[in-house]
Amino acid sequence: MNLLDGKKTSETIQDEIAAEVAAIKEKGGKVPHLAAILVGNDGGSVTYVNNKVLACERIGFGSSLIRYEDTVTEEELLTKINELNNDNEVDGFIVQLPLPKHINTEKVIEAINPKKDVDGFHPTNVGRMVAGLPAYLPATPAGILQLLKRYEIETKGKHCVVVGRSNIVGTPMSILMSKCTYPGEATVTICHRNTVNLPFHTLQADILIVAVGKPGLITADMVKEGAVVIDVGTTRVPDATRKSGFRLRGDVDFENVAEKCSYITPVPGGVGPLTIAMLMTNTLRAAKKEVYG
Repeated sequence: MNLLDGKKTSETIQDEIAAEVAAIKEKGGKVPHLAAILVGNDGGSVTYVNNKVLACERIGFGSSLIRYEDTVTEEELLTKINELNNDNEVDGFIVQLPLPKHINTEKVIEAINPKKDVDGFHPTNVGRMVAGLPAYLPATPAGILQLLKRYEIETKGKHCVVVGRSNIVGTPMSILMSKCTYPGEATVTICHRNTVNLPFHTLQADILIVAVGKPGLITADMVKEGAVVIDVGTTRVPDATRKSGFRLRGDVDFENVAEKCSYITPVPGGVGPLTIAMLMTNTLRAAKKEVYG
């Protein structure tokens, strides 16, 4: 069993971006700028956004954090999005999800200028991704592709099973793994809550990607010997031995599944850090106008 070290890979990617930003500064070019809108005080969202701000500082980006209480109106939020769309200083921005129930998430996503949609959630970027055109890829699937690529894991002709069909991870992941690129060219099966006999499908996977938010869902008897297992799940579970009172647990029963794998991601330290690295990559691409010119 080999660990797919997302933390180390993320640091490498961020070092590469930092070197490029330093070169831009040396030539007197515009420093990339990422803005983030955070609504409410959800612990996970606050931590995640703060980590994005710290990453910006580390690699030399400019950054802005705009915070609202969870009582903010949809109209106020859309007004701020329009401001950021028209702010030439801001190259890309994100609206941290989830949003309060009184705000229409789809309406918010569609209000973002696709050229600044560095989360890759706007229908225009999703459509370009499906068509194989230059696009901002959703950060988590893009991070998984980087992990496969940098560990030189063969994907061509392999059977990839994706468990979970969210618009953020599962669905784009299934599309990207079937594309005529590397990583890609895999035969893909996508499973979800209504899939009958889930173990039948997971046992066929050469590459198993799980993103459902159900701790320990995938057990050792559901995994083929020698499979590559990528665990996207990060759920807080109670742990009285920790100062925080909780620990992060993945969708895969790591201790028992790891013995059967050729490669596996840990939780934490697997896919999570790469999500931030790929957001930084998208922001750099936005600043360089690589996608839309």
